[in-house]
Amino acid sequence: MKEAVFVKRNSERWRSYEESQAEDPDELTSRFIALTDDLSYARTFYPGSPVLKYLNGLTSHLHRKLYSNRREDHGRIKTFWMYELPLISFQARYNLLYAFLFFTAAFFIGSISAANDETFVRLILGDGYVNQTLENIKNGDPLAIYKSEGSADMFLSITVNNIRVSFMAFSAGLLFSAGTLYVITQNGIMLGAFQYFFYERGLLLQSVLKIWIHGTLEISAIIIAGAAGLLIGNSLLFPGTYSRLESFKGGAKKGLKLAIGLVPVFIAAGFLESFVTRLTLPTWGSVSIIGVSAAFIIWYFVIYPQRLYGSKNRIDIQNHTRLN
Repeated sequence: MKEAVFVKRNSERWRSYEESQAEDPDELTSRFIALTDDLSYARTFYPGSPVLKYLNGLTSHLHRKLYSNRREDHGRIKTFWMYELPLISFQARYNLLYAFLFFTAAFFIGSISAANDETFVRLILGDGYVNQTLENIKNGDPLAIYKSEGSADMFLSITVNNIRVSFMAFSAGLLFSAGTLYVITQNGIMLGAFQYFFYERGLLLQSVLKIWIHGTLEISAIIIAGAAGLLIGNSLLFPGTYSRLESFKGGAKKGLKLAIGLVPVFIAAGFLESFVTRLTLPTWGSVSIIGVSAAFIIWYFVIYPQRLYGSKNRIDIQNHTRLN
């Protein structure tokens, strides 16, 4: 459809929205749904057009009116976990994909580098860790390092460190996404070198069954934190129809919420690493924990957001969350 035809077909309705201020919540919602459909169409077919800016302003005005009229939600925490965070995850789905791909590429770089340079693992993991692990391998307990510290102290230090890494990946997005990609790459290379170290000694399966008890949640959360950082960086690089400042504000707010939402995941990962990884579990026990952890991450951050956004009530859900 040509732009002129699109404007002629809808201009009367848009004008009525401006001139006749509806107060009924149902009518406001109906108008908001119609406008978001128009805005989506204009973004697709008329990028950079004045009609796009006009619709963006009209939709924003209507959204503010909806938000000011709605009753404050008493279940704020429930709303955040059930709707707000999953919808932000959906909006960040491409950032999540890019973070995952960069991490995977870095993992293979770390593995290949370790395979071709025997000093690489020491460079990445440090002489102290490598020497201690080699000694543990000689003693018949390759992963004894997870038993070298008290559970409570280990839980606190690991959890704090993981949260620190998460917020580093998030805040590094201020460097136009480059900082976040560096943090993701650094962690991917480290994991690749680490896993190859055990593979080279015929201990890959044993290490996977042990390390990924906590690593499934920990590594997944670092990748998702990377997606939060990319939200900030890409909001600066690609502001779209918004001013760069407004785009940055929106990206920073969503990215921060996504990063904060990962704190319970890191706490769970810290608990598993401190209290469970050190145990000698049967294979089925390790596989069960790893499987449940992976299923949770995939369901909550990928599948559920897709279903939530695709539901017939998605606009109503968005109206009842603070995504903007």
